[in-house]
Amino acid sequence: MKKNVRPTVHEIFEHLHDHPEISWKETETTAYIASLLEKTNARIRQFDDCTGLVADLGQGAPVIAVRADIDALWQEVDGEFRANHSCGHDAHMAIVLEALYKLEERKDSWNGTIRFIFQPAEEKIEGALKMVEEGVIDSVEYLYGLHLRPVQELRTGEFAPGIQHGAVRFLKGEIKGEDAHGARPHLNKNAIELGAEVVQMMNSIHLDPKIPYSAKMTSFQSGGSSANIIPGNATFSIDLRARTNEAMTELLSKVEAIADCVSKLHGSEIKVKVASDVPAAVMSEEVVMHVERAINEVKGEDHVKPVIETTGGDDFHFYSIMKPELKATMLAIGCDLQPGLHHPDMTFDRRVLEEASDVIVETVLQHGRRPER
Repeated sequence: MKKNVRPTVHEIFEHLHDHPEISWKETETTAYIASLLEKTNARIRQFDDCTGLVADLGQGAPVIAVRADIDALWQEVDGEFRANHSCGHDAHMAIVLEALYKLEERKDSWNGTIRFIFQPAEEKIEGALKMVEEGVIDSVEYLYGLHLRPVQELRTGEFAPGIQHGAVRFLKGEIKGEDAHGARPHLNKNAIELGAEVVQMMNSIHLDPKIPYSAKMTSFQSGGSSANIIPGNATFSIDLRARTNEAMTELLSKVEAIADCVSKLHGSEIKVKVASDVPAAVMSEEVVMHVERAINEVKGEDHVKPVIETTGGDDFHFYSIMKPELKATMLAIGCDLQPGLHHPDMTFDRRVLEEASDVIVETVLQHGRRPER
């Protein structure tokens, strides 16, 4: 790349795609983004104790923010475990950097401050809360995120003005007891049987049927290689999902009650604790309308699709949970993504990078566009 000549969105994507880094280890990713931003008029802020950075263009109100997640997954690819951008965060960074370039070129056409948040550790569901702690949204009025969507939801060229993620909670459980001889089952409580009883009772949970939800045990470890020992100890994991935060609260309370009930009934200690918590989306109708108008302006009304509903989660929604007055939504980007998110061989139509950046630019201009003279 020649000095003072900015890279294309595809060049940025290729570099980020070829240099993935896992959560909280995005050191080179942060340095690369900073090196690009240093050639712009953006004011850059980095952090003393974590990766990621924030860049501001413009001055004053309104303060409009765009967030891109920057971490990769750790997964098995072609027989070896390594960092891999199979969730599209490489594309998100490239799209947002391209939008920053375009908005800087049009600096005379908008008012206010545009903040670009390059957030670490989304995959660990920790980065957004760290950014809140660092005060990056204290003055922000409007916040936009973005995410590539699978082909089953949107085709290339289609966009939706919001993603209604559900709430997700991962629980870690433990059953504590003592082992007994296989010939003397009356001397202990079989941890495997207690786990099966928890599963059976979870299958009997009933919430409002109009609200999608699920509770399932996703791992269970108990016993060893000796078939004549009845195990008294076990560890397990539970995956909870619900369409709303209120339903998640109710679902969690029922699972906790089940663990307590089985524990008291059999006299074995059963503990469950929340290991990871992702809130359901809290979207602002106002900003959803801004994105809808932006998609219509860039692509035409035939390419505007309804808000996407998904049982997946994203820590983006912690921003509006922690700051309720914040008006936020996520742009859903159609790109023929296959076979699916988090698949090690995930691919998508890269032509969407340019279009998506145009939609982001137009969305921001919905707020801060200066009137024509």
